[in-house]
Amino acid sequence: MWAIIKKEVKTYFFSPIGYVFIGSFLLMSSFFFYQYIFAYGYIEYSYLFYYTSELLTFTVALLTMGMFSSERKNGTETLLLTSPRSIISIVMGKFLAALIVILITEVFSLIYYVIICIFAGGITGLTVTLSTLLGFVLLTMSYIAFGMFISSLTENQIIAGVVTIILLLASWFLPDMSSAFNVISPLYQFQKFPEGIFPINETITLLTQTALFILLTIVVLQRRKNLK
Repeated sequence: MWAIIKKEVKTYFFSPIGYVFIGSFLLMSSFFFYQYIFAYGYIEYSYLFYYTSELLTFTVALLTMGMFSSERKNGTETLLLTSPRSIISIVMGKFLAALIVILITEVFSLIYYVIICIFAGGITGLTVTLSTLLGFVLLTMSYIAFGMFISSLTENQIIAGVVTIILLLASWFLPDMSSAFNVISPLYQFQKFPEGIFPINETITLLTQTALFILLTIVVLQRRKNLK
């Protein structure tokens, strides 16, 4: 699995994808930081993540759209599926590589928290900050797993990216139609974390969503391997 992780991380940073993701995320974070921290005087780090969590819907598609679709298009999927590595290690390797890129981005975003602490004259809102970061990681894991699953269904990266964005956007609005849809909306599950709450139910839901789409990806690839 470690070999897969290293290969995928290198792929992100030997191509524009990783830099575009990190750059666009930090650019928008800087905009929100100026808009809500400096312009309105809020000193809560969590305010950034209320808005960047929505941005994540679009940017995660950049990381996931080519995970498996590019393998099919380039004709390397057969080599991947017939390699000595198990399907589980391949899927988890790609998943963890994308998560590493997200974690690197999150580490960079801590500069905003440092700035807030400097202006506040000391460490402030530590509990809220930790709960927000945890929630953001869980939200990201759910998004990555979903995008990875969509990528496993097609050989066209653009289609994978567009479908991922459309379906994640739909999950924003479904809870407005009925509370029954709350459980399938990752963004809805994230909302309590920036309030300084460590919600057990929402944490379990996000982890379940992640596990479900990882499992579905494994099933899709295993079935395709059996047909080869």
